Amino acid sequence: MNFALSAHIGFRYWRARKANTFASFITFFAVSGILLGVAALIIVSSVMNGLEGQLKQRILGAVPQLTVHASQPLTDWEKQVQGLKNLPGVLGATPSISTQAMVQSQTNISAVQVYGIYPAYEQELLRTMKRSFNGSFDKLEPRQYRVILGAELARRLDVVAGDTVRLLSGEGVVYSPLGPVPSQRKFIVAGVFEMGSQVDANLAYVHYEDAQRLMRQKSGEIKHLRLYLVDPFNAVSLTSKVVEQFENQGIEVTTSDWRESYGHLFSAVKMEKNMMSLMLSLIIAVAAFNIVSALVMMVVDKTTDVAVLKTQGLSTLTVMGIFMIQGSLNAILGLISGLLVGIGLSLNLNSILNTLGISVLGAGQSLPVQIEWTQLGWIVVGTLIITFLATVYPALRAAGVQPASALRYE
Repeated sequence: MNFALSAHIGFRYWRARKANTFASFITFFAVSGILLGVAALIIVSSVMNGLEGQLKQRILGAVPQLTVHASQPLTDWEKQVQGLKNLPGVLGATPSISTQAMVQSQTNISAVQVYGIYPAYEQELLRTMKRSFNGSFDKLEPRQYRVILGAELARRLDVVAGDTVRLLSGEGVVYSPLGPVPSQRKFIVAGVFEMGSQVDANLAYVHYEDAQRLMRQKSGEIKHLRLYLVDPFNAVSLTSKVVEQFENQGIEVTTSDWRESYGHLFSAVKMEKNMMSLMLSLIIAVAAFNIVSALVMMVVDKTTDVAVLKTQGLSTLTVMGIFMIQGSLNAILGLISGLLVGIGLSLNLNSILNTLGISVLGAGQSLPVQIEWTQLGWIVVGTLIITFLATVYPALRAAGVQPASALRYE
């Protein structure tokens, strides 16, 4: 195959003014279809990536991403924490304890997940500490029995900083002649945090030692370590490394991660993102069929030219290359235009919506947009493959032209 000759003739055919105006019309719509498909795919994917990233920050930044449960109290937990920090992908680790409980105010009662923490160790790790108001996590001190509530939970209970609530834990139940009595204590609301997600309605933080007393556990014992990861989605791959590190020290541990509580939510988001991408990819596929139609018309118009070229010694592959390059140039034009339009609109999406007076998420809120360059690469590769395959059939039609039949009446 003489690629240079195919490229030269194919480029000239592509630039030449089309004698068949209907073929030009079909070509225009094929290029426009690829442009719109690529641009829409980039915009929707960027918004979905932004929503997923926002959920990751607002939910997984507040709950344990990976938790280590030791069968026996960790006698030298600070050494274990230091070892965990050295693992790639681990930001840090802190002692943690949790229990399901009920929180009761004077007006209402609600279920809550209570986490016991050491505020001093959580300063640079726990995102909720940076999203608190009406108080501070520093107010969580041992034996002071203070609690930090989610904003939605505080609203339901109709409490503010300084009010008193009662926590009833399902652990540490005492059995009396009247039946089981849950462990309970009064706590003072020290502050409120707001992550802007569902965790605001079902999370509460207390000091680690106060949580142990609420659960009637021995004070000072540490059996659970809470790991903070660079990417919470890598929790599964890190689990084996974490377990191996403890086993090398002769400590038997088990692990749990965020998927047990919120895995279904992120699975739904991922499935929705994949389905949207598939639907928008069909636009590109339809545009590729238009390329087939336009090229078939071009082959019919250029039958005589092809016959002459073949009599001059052009091989079948070279003839095929002419029309495949012509079709690919249309695809590349649409692809580049779609990339420019898609990236441009994605980067300025909120400004454009504000100018048009459109509010998708409500007043004062903007759409999160996150462009992933790896994803853009897959869009480019996928578009080129689909459009390249679309040029094969017309090219085969052109290569099958018989010079004797085509030139019989010329």
